Amino acid sequence: MTTVTPELLQRFDVPGPRYTSYPTADRFVEAFGQADYVQALEQRRHGPAAMTLPLSLYVHIPFCESLCYYCACNKIITRHHERSAPYLSYLSREVDLHVQRIGHGVNVSQLHLGGGTPTFFNDGELGGLMGMLRQNFNLVPGGEYSIEIDPRTIDEERLRTLARLGFNRLSFGVQDFDPDVQKAVHRIQPAEQVFSLVAAARRIGFESINVDLIYGLPKQTPESFERTLAQVAELRPDRIALYGYAHLPERFKPQRRIIAIDLPGAGNKVAMLARALAAFEAAGYIYVGMDHFALPNDSLAVAKRQGRLHRNFQGYSTQPDCDLIGLGVSAIGKIGAVYSQNAKTLEEYQDALDHGLLPVARGLAVSRDDLVRRSIIMALMCQGRLHFEAIEIAHLIDFKRAFAAELEVLHGMQAQGLVELSDSGIEVTPMGWFFVRGVAMVFDKYLQADRTRARFSKII
Repeated sequence: MTTVTPELLQRFDVPGPRYTSYPTADRFVEAFGQADYVQALEQRRHGPAAMTLPLSLYVHIPFCESLCYYCACNKIITRHHERSAPYLSYLSREVDLHVQRIGHGVNVSQLHLGGGTPTFFNDGELGGLMGMLRQNFNLVPGGEYSIEIDPRTIDEERLRTLARLGFNRLSFGVQDFDPDVQKAVHRIQPAEQVFSLVAAARRIGFESINVDLIYGLPKQTPESFERTLAQVAELRPDRIALYGYAHLPERFKPQRRIIAIDLPGAGNKVAMLARALAAFEAAGYIYVGMDHFALPNDSLAVAKRQGRLHRNFQGYSTQPDCDLIGLGVSAIGKIGAVYSQNAKTLEEYQDALDHGLLPVARGLAVSRDDLVRRSIIMALMCQGRLHFEAIEIAHLIDFKRAFAAELEVLHGMQAQGLVELSDSGIEVTPMGWFFVRGVAMVFDKYLQADRTRARFSKII
């Protein structure tokens, strides 16, 4: 792995999109509604994608028993588990409305349950959800079926239930093992609990285990985080997602409970990232891209080596770029050249379904220019290389003429050792992989026009 200096990390310590889509979700408009989304679904049903491309499904379960102060997700804090059954009923209505438009039994190769806390549902409710999905879609063998786990809500027997229901991938929210940090963010979960659950998941036979970590949390120091890194190396999950904490209390109300003076300074935050990169390299992990690391034999690392990485609203994926149906409050979907997002409040979500409508609150029909730039950004983010001819043939443009200004900016990045330019294309260097969001940002038309980037997390 290329050595990344704290100085270089500091230079690129700027806000920017994560590019789980292009255009990014903050560009969605309320002028896009249910009728536009229905049209996209019906076009898919009668187009070639219906027969050749499987779907991806995302199900958002918003409920959490307790509040994590760093959280920026759409969630509902409640200990009233009786709220689960009505929500499951509304999810079933939403699925029915989709099946009416796209047909019954469409192949699905990727399913992800996120939240909130998906394991807020009890075993019977999770079984009901999976049964309902299987009645309406064909979950193909060999697909990726994952669920986010709050270690405080699960034991070995529940893990066995998840395996029986068809889940083959788990993602554990760890964030940090340090007790002082856990107390500061209101998420107490002893390391022993996580180690025990991961060992159980391995015995049961889950194909891949991911651990989420966050650096930049209150009470963290480079030294305390290094202890967490050592524990993670000992835990040895198949994948690691390492995120930088973005403190935006004006946007995310729970973060107002974090004491600002407890947050590490910019220098310490960069030092944590530098130590994490070194620790994961020493432990044998492959840097997949952005915040993702994987063991060499994990399918994500294999896909990177083979140039088969893709990217969607769940992050990097080994699955082909396919249409995504988002189910539940605030869920985001992509059908063809259309993005959509459901209503963000439970009341609005339920009201739409009570009236027999899909609960779409906003979205975007992408333009021809968006499609070209999406192809460029995803090629850079996933393969780390771009061939001008491929873009020219696919979109009938003269690349160097259409993107002369962007190429000029990239010449500066070439001088910094982040990219290599040639007559035939762009190559992200091993060093540039750590700053690939910054490279992709060069081609973001909306970001060029809007210099207000405070809405985004830092790119490193």
